[in-house]
Amino acid sequence: MPKTLPTIDISAPVCCAPVAAGPISDEDALHVALRLKAIADPARVKIMSFLLSSESGEENSGDLARVLGLTESTVSHHLSQLRRAGLVESDRRGMNVYHRPHRDALGALCIVLDPNCCA
Repeated sequence: MPKTLPTIDISAPVCCAPVAAGPISDEDALHVALRLKAIADPARVKIMSFLLSSESGEENSGDLARVLGLTESTVSHHLSQLRRAGLVESDRRGMNVYHRPHRDALGALCIVLDPNCCA
């Protein structure tokens, strides 16, 4: 059984020196690892891909479920994990919940992994 990482608040974008800048602290390494763990699932990668490529910039849960061929409860579970990691933002509008990628958090994660990736 894989080791479970501790639960900490990771809803804000990751903020630490790039991993290539030198040895990273245990706390910063944990914050990066928890975000990577949140996206390290094929369904979550597909959700992020769909959200990032959406023409409207956001999608509702039902549309995500239909496009991805998953049940709404499965999509809801995965979105919950992505929200807890601060990678997705969601808003309820009437009977629907709309989701969009938290681009600042994704950008910060990219820069921590490779400061030259977005230059």
